[in-house]
Amino acid sequence: MAFIVLYDACVLYPAPLRDLLMRLARTELFRAKWTAEILDECFDGIRRQRPDLDADKLARTRELMIRAVPDCLVTGYEGLVTSFELPDPDDRHVLAAAVRAGAQIIVTANTRHFPDKVLEQFVIEAQDADEFVVNLIDIDAAAVAGVVTAQAADLRNPPTTIEQLLALFERQGLNRAVAALRPWLEP
Repeated sequence: MAFIVLYDACVLYPAPLRDLLMRLARTELFRAKWTAEILDECFDGIRRQRPDLDADKLARTRELMIRAVPDCLVTGYEGLVTSFELPDPDDRHVLAAAVRAGAQIIVTANTRHFPDKVLEQFVIEAQDADEFVVNLIDIDAAAVAGVVTAQAADLRNPPTTIEQLLALFERQGLNRAVAALRPWLEP
């Protein structure tokens, strides 16, 4: 049985990272989870940062995310939210959902908001996206390289080479992951 990962809203924006994480979620390396509340937070942030984006297209993206990953939505966590003490109380719903889902990993850009001393009692680890992808490469580098290759091939507006996509990932902080992937992507 694959391990369970909960995506925090902050790693579902910007779009290239969201696309990578969604594509990885469709592999059999792990089971990805999130909540409607996490999606609300993500898409509210996108709308604030990018008011030029079409609301209907954003709603479609949200729906496609849910349809793309079977059994991704965590429910029934709400009663746990007030049980946790975290540096940022607004992140308690993320930990509550991770506990409810039986997740082993929370993928977040805010790892400091999820202290080890709190997470270890639930056998959960907070990882940033770079660490998470590096760990997936350690598990199955060929699968992760295949995901990145497919992502680059699917980007047509504008067309994007694998090298351009890797450079974009580096700008988004996936430096170690890109370094680990390069040998698997070279011709």
